[in-house]
Amino acid sequence: MKRPKLKKASKRVSCAKRFKIQKKVREHNRKIRKEAKKKGFSRKPKKDIGVPNSAPFKEEVLREAEQRKQELEALKEQNKIAKQQERAAKRKKDKEAESAGDGPATKRAKKVAKAKEAKAELVKRKSAKAFKCCELNRVIEDSDVILEVLDARDPLGCRCPQLEESVLKHEGKKRLLFILNKIDLVPKENVEKWLRYLEAECPTFLFKASMQIQDRTVQQKKQRGSNVLLDHSRAASCFGRDSLLQTLTDLANKKDVETMLKVGVVGFPNVGKSSIINTLKEVRVCHVGVQKGMTRCKQEVHITKKLKMIDSPGIVAASSNPGDVMALRSLQVEEMEESPLEAVRTLLKQCNQQHIMLQYNVPDYKNSLEFLTTFAKKRSFLQKGGIPNTEQAAMTFLGDWTGPKLSYHSRALEHRGLPSYLTDAIVTELRSGVDMDVVRKGNEDIMKGVRFPNLASSISFNARGPTAGVLNVSELPKETITITAPAEADEEEMDGTVNTEEPEVETQVPTVVTQIQESTKAKPTKKVMFVPHNIDLTSGQHNDAYDFNTDFV
Repeated sequence: MKRPKLKKASKRVSCAKRFKIQKKVREHNRKIRKEAKKKGFSRKPKKDIGVPNSAPFKEEVLREAEQRKQELEALKEQNKIAKQQERAAKRKKDKEAESAGDGPATKRAKKVAKAKEAKAELVKRKSAKAFKCCELNRVIEDSDVILEVLDARDPLGCRCPQLEESVLKHEGKKRLLFILNKIDLVPKENVEKWLRYLEAECPTFLFKASMQIQDRTVQQKKQRGSNVLLDHSRAASCFGRDSLLQTLTDLANKKDVETMLKVGVVGFPNVGKSSIINTLKEVRVCHVGVQKGMTRCKQEVHITKKLKMIDSPGIVAASSNPGDVMALRSLQVEEMEESPLEAVRTLLKQCNQQHIMLQYNVPDYKNSLEFLTTFAKKRSFLQKGGIPNTEQAAMTFLGDWTGPKLSYHSRALEHRGLPSYLTDAIVTELRSGVDMDVVRKGNEDIMKGVRFPNLASSISFNARGPTAGVLNVSELPKETITITAPAEADEEEMDGTVNTEEPEVETQVPTVVTQIQESTKAKPTKKVMFVPHNIDLTSGQHNDAYDFNTDFV
């Protein structure tokens, strides 16, 4: 068995196994000797008796043998030198061919670089906002039912008016449903208020997806074991699957026998679209993770014979949204349009400071930089010299807010009327094909079964309203269609072209440090980061404890 943190596995075996191996080896050697004895072969080489003393011309025979031996050694040395010269000539020829661009190594390197470039281009194209908008429009056009997934921690901020309006424009041909996901991270009172708010506009399902769904092969291996235990942990449990699946099955039965019901799952990044599909299928068929953009294109998953789910990439947020709305989902940080420090500063303004202090166990702070410094020291995010790495702390903080662990909630609003694109007739039509009694009963059972966090242990923040999205490609700015992938730097180094341009950062540096930087501009051999310190080199006052000219003579 290979032990952890070791390159090689242990060679120790049990005594019974070692003795058994030795016995088998002895029996094998005995068998080989027995067969060789029958055939008349001997393993011992015959000893050369040499030239006997009684042989005539013994000295001449020995001299000829020695001369023949020297000739063979000289021939062997000559062949060795010839092979070395041949290999040197071949290396020189290959080097000349590579410099000319016709060598096999150069062709192979060009082929690998071309393949990497094509792969990077494909990733860039799939990561572009224009491609996501096209894929989202395809999902809406191909689907009969649209499930808009809302994060229970900020349901209003996860709604996209442009998407809902685009679905409702089809005049009853497409049905819109809400799924309030991640309800286990929100206090119970807050979930009930948001459920009443959303049910006034559209049928809403409470849902808690399972985070430990595995591949089919892993499940089959576990089922083969003798002691199979059911996992009843909080992460493995799911709620809302039966109610949602029953409603979708009823809608599928009302359609034609030959056609399947296509259900599109849409929403902003990291709201749990792929996790819901995996929970309904009970097998991990879609990639899930905290990182944004795991789903880059349309993906169809067959749930039953009459039901098909369509996964979609996240909705592209419009640049006109407020900064705190974009910071809450780290949208500008992922697109490298805003620094993590600025996103954390914007996000902390909308939160209760005491809740942040209790959640992260940090003392009172005056600004975001002080909070990140304390948070970095607490998590041991340190750079060389013990300097707190505030950027890493900021990325960890934003990952907690977009991931499925941190408990926070937005204050529920009172329903003051329907949006401009919704009317009473449309709301009645959306509820017509759905058994609302079954939906309400399922939501009540879920509220009784889920273990909600306390209101005191949850962070409260102010919601800003729905988030505007972009569905039309023509509305995207031209600068945002091409996105630089993080892996391009490594590919440029492989191709031999390295981008040496760096963003300019305005910092106040002392005059002495500035002079040192100007003196080293001519030789940019190594990047050095200067940390400014308050050092006065012009002062001539020195309070030394010893006089080295008199005390150490």
